[in-house]
Amino acid sequence: MFQGTTILAVRRNGKVVVAGDGQVSFGQTVLKHTARKVRKLYHDRVIAGFAGATADAFTLFENTLVISGSGDVVEPDDGAIAIGSGGNYALAAARVLIKHTQMDARAIVEEAMRTAASICVYTNEELTFEELP
Repeated sequence: MFQGTTILAVRRNGKVVVAGDGQVSFGQTVLKHTARKVRKLYHDRVIAGFAGATADAFTLFENTLVISGSGDVVEPDDGAIAIGSGGNYALAAARVLIKHTQMDARAIVEEAMRTAASICVYTNEELTFEELP
């Protein structure tokens, strides 16, 4: 079965940054290191990130939302949200950085994703970033 990924979105000071790692795993085997799991859609006004067997996705319109493969929709309280096997690691790191630093959204996402990659065996540091103003 295909395993894991990490997708993180942070909304801060009017800017949204979404990142995804590049690793695709099948059991204990890494099949690909440079997958692109984050993409801009709809005239570059929407960013979507994909993870998991059901391609769980979060989509950014006016709000940051998680839309699961089964149709659940969740809006975060603090402007940060993550999915995938390394999602909780990235989200925890992002929340600490949001609360205790003045870092911009891009810097928060980059540091949080690198933290997740250092912990989660299904997440690597081949990151893709997309941004909305």
